[in-house]
Amino acid sequence: MLRVLGVDPGLTRCGLGAVEGRPGTPLSLVAVGVVRTPADDDIGARLVAVETGIERWLDDVRPDAVAVERVFAQHNVRTVMGTAQAAAVAVLCAARRGLPVALHTPSEVKAAITGSGTADKKQVGLMVTRLLRLDAMPKPADAADALALAICHLWRGAAQNRLADALARAKGKP
Repeated sequence: MLRVLGVDPGLTRCGLGAVEGRPGTPLSLVAVGVVRTPADDDIGARLVAVETGIERWLDDVRPDAVAVERVFAQHNVRTVMGTAQAAAVAVLCAARRGLPVALHTPSEVKAAITGSGTADKKQVGLMVTRLLRLDAMPKPADAADALALAICHLWRGAAQNRLADALARAKGKP
C-alpha cells in the first residue's frame, strides 16, 4: 500500500488530499482539506502559512510520496506566480523530509481520473467521489483536485518510477 499526499497549490486556497492504495485495488481516502490564507496578507506571511499547513499535513498524514500539480502558463502572471510559489513550498517541505515528489500536469491528472485530458472540474470531482466511494463531492474544488493528484500518482507513479529506474540502470547508474 502506498500513501500519497496530493497538493493543488495556491496562495488563497492550497488543496491537500491524501489517498492510500495501489493500482488495481480500491483506493481509500485518508484526509482532505485546504490551507487558506487571506488575500490581503503580505506574500511572505502567506507563504509561511502555506508551509506551516503543509508541514502539519505531512506530520498528520505521513505520506510515502507527494504529488504536486505542475504549474502551467496562464494569462494572469500574478496568479501563476502565486501558484508557482505555493508549489515550490510544497516541494521544499517534502524534499526536506526526504519524500519523493512527483509533478503532474493538470491534463495528465484529468486524463488519469476521467479518461479525458480536457475534463472540467465537475467531472474530475465526480470521478474522485466515485473512485473513493464518498457520499459527497469534496469541496472546494481545490480539495477534490488534490485528491485527483494523489490518485493520478498512485496509478501512474509506480510505472514512472520503474521506467526511471530502468533508464538509470541502462546508463550504468545505481
